[in-house]
Amino acid sequence: MSDVLAVTEHRRGDLRDESFELVTAGRELADGTGGDLHLAVISGDVDTFAEELNREGVDAIHTVEHGEEFNHDAYTQVIEQLADELDAQYVVSPHSVNGLDYAPAVAQTLGYPLVTDIVGADTGDGLSVTRELYNGKTEADIAVDSERAFVTIRPGEWEPAEGEGSAAIEEFDATIDEEQVRSTVTGFEEVGSGDVDISEADVLVSVGRGIDEEDNLDIIFDLADALDATVSSSRPIVDNGWLPQDRQVGQSGKKVTPEVYIAVGISGAVQHVAGMKGAENIIAINNDPSAPIYDIADYGIVDDLFEVVPALTEQFE
Repeated sequence: MSDVLAVTEHRRGDLRDESFELVTAGRELADGTGGDLHLAVISGDVDTFAEELNREGVDAIHTVEHGEEFNHDAYTQVIEQLADELDAQYVVSPHSVNGLDYAPAVAQTLGYPLVTDIVGADTGDGLSVTRELYNGKTEADIAVDSERAFVTIRPGEWEPAEGEGSAAIEEFDATIDEEQVRSTVTGFEEVGSGDVDISEADVLVSVGRGIDEEDNLDIIFDLADALDATVSSSRPIVDNGWLPQDRQVGQSGKKVTPEVYIAVGISGAVQHVAGMKGAENIIAINNDPSAPIYDIADYGIVDDLFEVVPALTEQFE
């Protein structure tokens, strides 16, 4: 009892970034227990996914063919059987819509405590996890009083695994009771789809509640035009109806990794930061020097955005 089982994730034919971050987190846990890191690849093009996930640090990859997309009833059965077969000490999944769908059910069946949304973990003296509280203003280290656990990791907190691996890839002979598979994915609907995809942008000018009024968005679009950038936003802007949902960055929006992310009038709440902290260069413009956004910014301008943004636009035009 020292191995770690990490449940990878894919959607509409593509592995999600969280799967590669999961490898890194799982490897850290396995190093602490002295065990092996096993990956579960369930549904979809499992052979292709397994090859892509065969990164340095992975000891074994187990594939299970069952449909093309995530299915709660199939996943719970497979994960429970695989965790039991491996006698896994820890089961790890992304803190995502899918992960939170099956994690409680699997943890309940296995008798594992469930610890969600962790941003760090230590196995030195038993499992201790780090979680953020009060919108990221503070962190808490929590000791897990159990030899086993199911944990979900927050996306963006671990670096994606790199380096070619040499793990054995094997088909796991799961017994799926089809009579218990009572749900299925019938289709996908894009929410708030528009003419831009902020997740593909190299440069983003992102605006927050500091812009005050919808009419003031003009200066943000002017700066974006001068930089040949795309405009994105924090949740309050979308909630106010000033920009469509496809422009929203954050846990309830899109995860972005541009070369440059300019945060204008954004305080830096943890929900927003989770969606953009992977940017190569983060530039913050905010008149509050204690705004949390400055904790992760590479560059910062503490000043009135209504003075700074037009001046930057003039410089770049």
